[in-house]
Amino acid sequence: MKVITREQFLQVYTSDPAAAPGRIEAILEAVRAEFPWEERGYPAGYEDLAAVHTKPHVQRVIREGLYNIAALAAGTAIEAALIGMAEPCFAVIRPPGHHASADSSWGFCYFNNMAVALEHLKRAGLIQTAYVLDFDLHYGDGTVSILRDKGYVAIHNPEADDRQTYLQEVRTHLAAATVDIIGVSAGFDNHMQDWGGLLSTEDYRTIGGMVREACQRLNIGCFALLEGGYNHRVLGQNVLAFLRGVNGT
Repeated sequence: MKVITREQFLQVYTSDPAAAPGRIEAILEAVRAEFPWEERGYPAGYEDLAAVHTKPHVQRVIREGLYNIAALAAGTAIEAALIGMAEPCFAVIRPPGHHASADSSWGFCYFNNMAVALEHLKRAGLIQTAYVLDFDLHYGDGTVSILRDKGYVAIHNPEADDRQTYLQEVRTHLAAATVDIIGVSAGFDNHMQDWGGLLSTEDYRTIGGMVREACQRLNIGCFALLEGGYNHRVLGQNVLAFLRGVNGT
């Protein structure tokens, strides 16, 4: 499984938890032995951002001084999606994106990385349908708002408050998917030692394995984008577990 990132994501661009110092470093240090990352990704162009967001929203992000890092995250998400057509890819990016709607954003998000990436694939004629698994603690309202009515994307935000029920819900939904690509909004803040307090590290490996099984069944690709996850002491191991699951190792 390929892991991509950019050195710029180490920057502390705001005071919110997603931008905290050491967060990206914790992930890269944990995965480097098994999944050496590549410096890949580029800022999303205006056409890609405008396909998802209104001009006033883009201008607000510019005024806040966050355009460069947010556009880089969105563009690196596109790169991950393109790679994902041929082999599984995980993008270690920030700011996260799943709370960004067409004309607004909150929850440490600015541009909707997942929506930008999938719309790029769709406009390029590379996919006709897609499935988004968003296992972040928080409901991906921005992704739903942007993509729900477009008709080509199925979106699943698991909401069970019991571990086994949660995992079964993920398994059932993935087993029913019939799509051209799977995109994962990978937030790790539902871990037992993070904000949500629900999932174990091994559960993320199990979820990764479910994604792998669905891709093998459908003979399709997949990609994943970092969303939440704020306890640096466990974040890296949780990401590593998910990567191992998708990789089948």
